[in-house]
Amino acid sequence: MEGLRASVAGLEALFLEDAGLERAAPDVDVLERKSELRLQRLAVWARLEAQVAAGKARDAAEFAEFQEAVTPPEATGSERAFVEMSTTAEVAGVLTIPEGAAAAFISHARTVCSMPPVFHALAAGALSWRHAVIVADEADCLAPESAEALVAHFFDPDAPNRARGSAPGDLVPSRFRRKVRTWRERTYPDSLQARHAACVADRRMEYRPDADGMASITLILPGDTACAIWNKTTAIARGLQGPDETRTLSQLRPDVAAALLLGAGTGTAAPGRSDDGQEPGNTAGAHGAGIQGTGTHGTGIQGTDPYAVDLSKIPAPRADVLVTIPIFTLLGSTDEPADLDGYGPIPAAMARQLVTNGTNSFYRVLVDPRNGAPLEIGRTSYRLTEAMKRWIRMRDGHCTFPGCTNPSTDNDTDHLTAWHHHGTTGVSNLAQLCPKHHRLKHNSGWTPTPATETEAPGWTSPAGRHYPGQHPDPQPPHWPPGLLSGRAALPSKGTPSGPALPSKGTPSGPALPSGRSDGMTGTPADDTELSPLEAVLTEILVA
Repeated sequence: MEGLRASVAGLEALFLEDAGLERAAPDVDVLERKSELRLQRLAVWARLEAQVAAGKARDAAEFAEFQEAVTPPEATGSERAFVEMSTTAEVAGVLTIPEGAAAAFISHARTVCSMPPVFHALAAGALSWRHAVIVADEADCLAPESAEALVAHFFDPDAPNRARGSAPGDLVPSRFRRKVRTWRERTYPDSLQARHAACVADRRMEYRPDADGMASITLILPGDTACAIWNKTTAIARGLQGPDETRTLSQLRPDVAAALLLGAGTGTAAPGRSDDGQEPGNTAGAHGAGIQGTGTHGTGIQGTDPYAVDLSKIPAPRADVLVTIPIFTLLGSTDEPADLDGYGPIPAAMARQLVTNGTNSFYRVLVDPRNGAPLEIGRTSYRLTEAMKRWIRMRDGHCTFPGCTNPSTDNDTDHLTAWHHHGTTGVSNLAQLCPKHHRLKHNSGWTPTPATETEAPGWTSPAGRHYPGQHPDPQPPHWPPGLLSGRAALPSKGTPSGPALPSKGTPSGPALPSGRSDGMTGTPADDTELSPLEAVLTEILVA
């Protein structure tokens, strides 16, 4: 209640100031001040929403506890189930929501209230109800002590190796969920492979009719397969864009997917169709391969039929996907999850398969076992500009504009300080921007703040508000058990030995795409010179 009173008092003061601007001095820019007051009031409204959500959650959780407390100890299981159903129905009636939504709300409320740091942050307005629900969801599958460790990592300022970067409430919910999930999978990876195997067995395709003659199709697939499908579809769609193409990239993606599935333009007829794309015995079909129609699909006006995509004439650009994998995971010494660009944490076995089976669209990114920083990018050829672009993708993870989660494969690499304003071409003056926010940067007062080699830029709005950079939060990788205890056996930096160092010429663990056991590119090291990766590992082990 103290927090609510303070927020309401602050809101009232802002309304009073706004009303008094009608009598402001002539030298006061009334419109500018009114605009700033609206932003300040929006911030207070958001804080009030979080505080109200905390109150609702606590009352719902305590009501459920009270109903359980008054249930006789000798009550049967079915009687207790009816008490729970009645409790849910009561909350649903008061809040005017469906009973399913009420049951989910009560469950989340009880979990959030059992995590004092999360509840206090919510009650203080430091994060939204959606952020609190994310913590409850991601901690649900953990043991109580592990759930406490997760909460401490993100909310306890005195926790060892606590989360770096932006505070939970400063991240959009989707980015915060990925950050929490990544930490959970890396810290408690034991069940990831088993859960992944169970979900793979549940893969499926779903179809749902929609309004206005539309429908949706959903593929539930392993993350690497879905990522590859998305990137191939996007690459082909980009190849179709040109001066005579009126469809947007968002419209082209489903058109390309439909063409691929229906066999349009690939030399393969769709099921039930002849090779020219027409229905058997029907010479008037217009949805076949390469046939120009006059329907209204795609753009909403008369134009090219979306299925008229001749894929055989489209050179699909290769979509490069980064797989960030700890060194020891790549070598098979640990099963720590890797990170698939645009998706999130993936099982170690999947990561090793992606970077060792010759899939040329997935690029391996090794991380330093000391601090989790990117160490090197595996390549079969080296061009500085492409390497810098991939480095920026690793550092930023998404479009760097506040709240934007556009994945790195769809973004532009932009100079923060323009080249014609004496800006340099270096990682500290480059950042990812999606096309929309790239245009906004050049046509508005949004200004990026300086970046560093390890941190993405922040942004300053036309109203003068600063939004800190929301860069990824790399964590130090796990070390194989017993590795550190055996480091004393290393005789010197020049003669590496021990379980973590691969022997030159005789690969240890999975075969690497570059053909060398250490995964580095360029001229192979001779007997007296260590590769950069081997030198780093040797230095770590003998330090």
